[in-house]
Amino acid sequence: MRTIDTPKAPAAIGPYSQGQISGNHLFTAGQIPLVPDTMEMVTGPIEAQTEQVLKNLSAVLVAAGTGWDRVVKTTVFLTDLGDFAAFNTVYEKVLGHAKPARSTVQVAALPRGAKVEIELIAEV
Repeated sequence: MRTIDTPKAPAAIGPYSQGQISGNHLFTAGQIPLVPDTMEMVTGPIEAQTEQVLKNLSAVLVAAGTGWDRVVKTTVFLTDLGDFAAFNTVYEKVLGHAKPARSTVQVAALPRGAKVEIELIAEV
């Protein structure tokens, strides 16, 4: 097993890592819209928060030597399913032709008041 730790994604804010490679798969921790350099939350609409979350996950993917085209599954947590369409617009723009399996659930709350959190599994 190999731990992924990159300064281009937010440092863990608890006792966990940004990601773990086990065998041929990367398992990431959930990412919220924290800016890595400042560890401040991106506030505002779901689109801005989603863009930051996907930037953070992109950095973890790069650090693991893989990319969106190798992502097999994402799990999306939204605090309001009313944001689903706006979220999807950003998600599709960033992922392009990649179409991993996905689950999306509404949750009561996320760390630091985030509107979105995403975790993923990718091949490496």
